[in-house]
Amino acid sequence: MRTALVLLVLLLSACGNTTGDGRRTSKIDKSYEARDACLARNASADDIGNSDPATLARAVAMACTPETEKLIGVSNRDGDPRAASAIRKDSEFRAMGYVLRARGQVTN
Repeated sequence: MRTALVLLVLLLSACGNTTGDGRRTSKIDKSYEARDACLARNASADDIGNSDPATLARAVAMACTPETEKLIGVSNRDGDPRAASAIRKDSEFRAMGYVLRARGQVTN
């Protein structure tokens, strides 16, 4: 019984350690903020009223490729292509939201 309790305490203490990578988390958060700021800025920069929202979202996401790639580099240390693809798709999805907000079609 005592051995089981010791093993349980060791197991729980190993799982509870989440403070070891605070700098990386901070870099990821800053990269998300930079990417989202770029998307918002580009979504409202052009005349967006006359174009297809999906086309605009792709263009906005492409305009923010440097920020998106930096986010991928910071958050995807293993170079997993699925993770990189998911972040790029998320950028386009968020760009669509910013385009629709700029058109007044979506409220916060």
